Parts: sequence; C-alpha cells; structure tokens
Amino acid sequence: MAVLRSLLFYLLFYGFSAVLVVASVLAIPFGRHWLKRVVATWGKWHRWCVSNLLGIAIDVEGSLPDEPVLIAMKHESYFEAIDLPHLLSFPAVFAKRELFTIPGWGFSAKVYGLVPVARDEGARALRHMLTTARQRIAEGRPLVIFPEGTRVEHGSERPLQSGFAGLYKLLRLPVVPVAVNSGPLYNRLWKRPGTITYRIGETIPAGLPRAEVEARVHAAINALN
Repeated sequence: MAVLRSLLFYLLFYGFSAVLVVASVLAIPFGRHWLKRVVATWGKWHRWCVSNLLGIAIDVEGSLPDEPVLIAMKHESYFEAIDLPHLLSFPAVFAKRELFTIPGWGFSAKVYGLVPVARDEGARALRHMLTTARQRIAEGRPLVIFPEGTRVEHGSERPLQSGFAGLYKLLRLPVVPVAVNSGPLYNRLWKRPGTITYRIGETIPAGLPRAEVEARVHAAINALN
C-alpha cells in the first residue's frame, strides 16, 4: 500500500507541479500578487497530496509569527521546504544559489523573493544576500533559514553553519526555532503514513552572544530527535 500511495503521490503532485511552474512564469507580468497566489496553490496542493494520498497528518505545536523574524528550521526532507508557502503566507527562504538556475522555477523564485545563498563566492555575494534579505524585511516578510545547511537524517544533530550567527548579528532579528520530524515518513522513496510534527520553540531575542544563540537554536530545532 505504501508503494501504491507513493507512486500516486509522485504522479499527481509532481505532474501538477510542472503545470504550476509554467503558471508561475505566466503570472509574473501581472505582478507578484498573482505569482504569490500560484505559489500558495502549490503549497496547498502539496499539503493535500501529503494528507490524502500518503496518509500523513500534520501537527503544528505553537504558532509562527507572519512578520519579520528569522525562522531557523530543522531540515530532514523536502517536505518542510515545499510546505513553507502553506505554513506561512509569504515566506522569504534562504535557498542555494544553484536552485535559481533551474529553468522556469529559478526565475519565478527570484521574482517571488527567495534569498540566494552563495557560500563560496566571497564578500560580494554576502553583501548581495544581505541586501536582498533586508529588502524582504522591509516588505514585512519572515525569513526562513535551515541553519544546519543541508538535510539531516532524523536523530542526527549537525553543528550550525557559521553563516547563521553572522546573519543573526547583521540582520538584528529575533529568531524562532522550529523542530520538525519529517525524515522517517517523507525522506524515503516509498513514503510512510503517520504524523509529521512541527514544534515551534520560544522566540529568541536579537542581540545575544553567538555562543548563546547557537546553543539555544541547536537545542530547539533538535527537540523532536
């Protein structure tokens, strides 16, 4: 049954996602409002497919502020990355720069307002990333970062990337840490039914010493391990 559920999920979710990528490009000339609606539809479609095709329930413990904060989220699978437009109304996500080269999707992502991360391209790339992030803050949007820098197997605790503390210091935003346990159900070829939980931690104020903010974020995002 898990195999059949997964095959149906891949067929329907990714099939309609291809249609929405085209729709996102076509929406751009009409303004970001229409692009935002297409992306929101994608998030809702993914959540519907996860719930109704895969049999996975979603439980959110706590509430996320939909305002300029730095949301530091555990990253165990593609689930939480795809789910963000449903979880938040208009998130600005820090995403690997390579993703912006994907035909169609990359252009839409840039217009939507994702923040490109170029880890090995020096100070100029860092300045561009900070400028883009501050523009999103001025628009009143929450910023989302996966501070471990990559997907992490459930139960593993990787150190935070050094860039996280730098962003925290320079952007001067409070941090909302979020744990998620999507890995065992979603990060596999044949996905399993069950419950994925988001656990939203206590908001961490801006301006703390690096060691303290890193320790608090690391503990909070690993709360479901």
